[in-house]
Amino acid sequence: MIRHLATLALLISGAAPVAAQSFDTRASAAYVLDFTTGVVLLEKNAQEPLPPASMSKLMTLYMAFDAIANGQLSIDDRIGVSEHCAGYGGSTMFLDTTDRVRVEDLLRGVIVLSGNDASCVIAEGLSGSENLFAQQMTIRARELGMMNSTFANSNGWPAVGHRMSLEDLGILANLLIADFPTFYPLFAEETYDFDGRAPANVNNRNPLLGVVEGADGLKTGHTEEAGYGLVGSAKQGDRRIIFVLAGLDSEQARAEESRNIVNWAFRQFAERKLGTEGTRIAEADVWMGEVSTVGMTLRDDLKLLVPISGSNAVSAEAVFNNPIEAPIAAGDQIGELVIRLRDLPDTRVPLIAETAVAQGGFQSHMQRAANVLLAKVLSDAGDAPVEDAPTENASAEDAPAEDVPADDVPAVAE
Repeated sequence: MIRHLATLALLISGAAPVAAQSFDTRASAAYVLDFTTGVVLLEKNAQEPLPPASMSKLMTLYMAFDAIANGQLSIDDRIGVSEHCAGYGGSTMFLDTTDRVRVEDLLRGVIVLSGNDASCVIAEGLSGSENLFAQQMTIRARELGMMNSTFANSNGWPAVGHRMSLEDLGILANLLIADFPTFYPLFAEETYDFDGRAPANVNNRNPLLGVVEGADGLKTGHTEEAGYGLVGSAKQGDRRIIFVLAGLDSEQARAEESRNIVNWAFRQFAERKLGTEGTRIAEADVWMGEVSTVGMTLRDDLKLLVPISGSNAVSAEAVFNNPIEAPIAAGDQIGELVIRLRDLPDTRVPLIAETAVAQGGFQSHMQRAANVLLAKVLSDAGDAPVEDAPTENASAEDAPAEDVPADDVPAVAE
């Protein structure tokens, strides 16, 4: 079977491409993800491992939520406090070695109060020692796709080698929201008063909660080395965004930059429906089938995140092996549609067989074989190949492009 690339120029396009207005952030590193579509809207030094400060507590929380989900831990369990954990400074729950603290209180102590001692207690409760827990955090992070994260402790206390990239923090926030919907509302709690011990430390430091529409998480961070940072999320309508900022020089700058980036992400981009399930996108040749072609259709409704301002050129190509060998079942994935929009990553969606195609009989096989042989002979003689013969390396230049206004989108164009 010869591999082919069949290219289409279709869908939406206006005149000259104009990208959405970019966001010029003051943060030394930034990452913005559209949770709903998975499209990365902004990256700035996002793959660089940086000191994450308390934002790395999100990994401790992931480990704790996972342990609860697996039955290893219960929110009603009580865990003792070691001298090591009680000795942490910075933001704490003011725990001491006489305490045995419920896991639910520890979770709120980490999320709302950013308790360094609470993170340590969870770590020791799960692994026996904070050092071993940090090693396990690193291993689990790799398994989850966070390849630029290495942990030296449970809470982000400054330590040599304790690093996370902002992209990894975005991946982690995505997982917390998607995997633990029962626990995620804890991140929206604005206050928590544990046993009246720390009246000066009862407020969530997330500057967006109660201020920005739909803001509901996740975690701030600050050390002298890391600067001020935030892993945040907000949902407006059917869309949710996740953003990570690091390296800002003050709490005020963190609050302002966070508000601005949320407004930009929601106002500069919109999700649009460009095609419906079952719409035919292309047609592929069939090898050794009872018919010579099969339609390729969208498996699902096609939704795309596009910039709101200006016109935006979109091109798409159907990628598949041509011809496709029979038998083919209706609904089999036989290719994919790759959609390209300026300044955004490619979007890939599956294309499925519109109808079933059975293997052809002897006569059909012989006719196909004869067509291929004739095509070979004519090609060697310098003539054009006949229809139905496989040809190599079809490209975008083989099919004419057609531009369609963005606001008058046809379902598809072949």
